[in-house]
Amino acid sequence: MSSRPSALSLSLRIARVADARAISVLVRRVVRRWVLPDQPAKGVAFLLAGTGTKAIRQRILIDQRFHLAYLGDVLVGVAAIRDDSHLFQLYVSTRYQRRGIARLLWRRVMRDSVRRAGTRRFTLNSSALAVPMYRQLGFVAMGPEQTSPDGIRSTPMQLILASDSHLGML
Repeated sequence: MSSRPSALSLSLRIARVADARAISVLVRRVVRRWVLPDQPAKGVAFLLAGTGTKAIRQRILIDQRFHLAYLGDVLVGVAAIRDDSHLFQLYVSTRYQRRGIARLLWRRVMRDSVRRAGTRRFTLNSSALAVPMYRQLGFVAMGPEQTSPDGIRSTPMQLILASDSHLGML
């Protein structure tokens, strides 16, 4: 298999309620491998509750946008944004990481949010392992790692679009 997905084989689309279970399966696999090992017990419980099928279905119903990446008929990535400005999920199946899929999903989310809401400032809370990836996407840390009241350790980050030309660079 080639290291990068071809433009013909990778397809992106907005999630539907019927996708909630598949999203949950992918996200939970990635979270268990890459995020949970660095989280305190309270954070683990909160993260798992928020990545279940019921929670994802509810988020889709309240118009939090989930963008999905498929290689053929296999769901390989998901990105989710709240209020067209706060990225709260960007996960690629472990097997398909480091192939540009997260970058493609991020571009789609960013452009969609700019088109829908004129968004110029994006925020997220990154796990320790994902900070370097988000830096590559243009995000900068807004401070040191913090622990939320829900027990989740994360680094708050933001990206401010200087102009429309930024959209073409990512």
